[in-house]
Amino acid sequence: MPNSSSISEFLLLALADTQQLQLLHFWLLLGIYLAALLGNGLISTAVACDHRLHTPMYFFLLNLALLDLGCISTTLPKAMANALWHTRAISYTGCAAQVFFLLFLLSAETFLLTIMSYDRYVAICKPLHYGTLMNSRACATMAAAAWGTGVLYSLMHTANTFSIPLCQGNAVDQFFCEIPQILKLSCSESDYLSEAGIIDFSLSFIFGCFVFILFSYVQIFRAVLRMPSEQGRHKAFSTCLPHMSVVSLFVSTGMFAYLKPRSISSPSLDLVVAVLYSVVPPTVNPLIYSMRNQELRDALRKLWEIPSHIRKY
Repeated sequence: MPNSSSISEFLLLALADTQQLQLLHFWLLLGIYLAALLGNGLISTAVACDHRLHTPMYFFLLNLALLDLGCISTTLPKAMANALWHTRAISYTGCAAQVFFLLFLLSAETFLLTIMSYDRYVAICKPLHYGTLMNSRACATMAAAAWGTGVLYSLMHTANTFSIPLCQGNAVDQFFCEIPQILKLSCSESDYLSEAGIIDFSLSFIFGCFVFILFSYVQIFRAVLRMPSEQGRHKAFSTCLPHMSVVSLFVSTGMFAYLKPRSISSPSLDLVVAVLYSVVPPTVNPLIYSMRNQELRDALRKLWEIPSHIRKY
């Protein structure tokens, strides 16, 4: 059996057995990837270019779009290349890089979603203090803390995971390098349990973020229901419901992927869960946020109108 020092590459999960089906998966993944790039790119551009969107809520949304772009760019390009060239290989360094960047981006996104719920809480429950609590310096500090915490979290897990001896081959049962799948290659159960224990502790902290988000929205809905104006209630719900939808999908699928017992693990289930937490959110988040947000829709419409103005001249 090879150990981790002799492994030069890993073999990722093949999405299909035949080259024709591999090409079909390539085009499907390419469509999803381009949709995610377009959606998140448009939101980033709209927020950056429209001065009406230079507010804390949209500043954090810009950060979320950038994290989503990074997240889906960490997993899909390699999967598309493997499907196109009918191969499964990824280098040891490339696998470690995938683990690092994916953990960094996902953990930073978790902290950012928590900050976004705090922003909505202050805006709706403490509107008189909003300008003080959510000034530009405070927003920049919180965003930097989310990104910085993600880096530290990812460094710890990546270093610990790839220091574990691997003796069960080099085949990873996933279309990207994922820690639970790499741990299945560990030499002993104690090595697996060591890193799994760290993951459980970390996910407990992430669960704490989810509880904070849930508590914030309980307070928000109580405040919204007390609003005398129906228009005010509608506006408040339109800024909160998209965030709640994103949080529910992202946190539930991510925690299930990393906390589910090994006894119920199967390649098909693992694949579906991985797609739900690493591919679906970056692709649908722009749609979720733009559907019920009139200001963002107006800014996006303004972007599409620019070429027509240019053509007039």
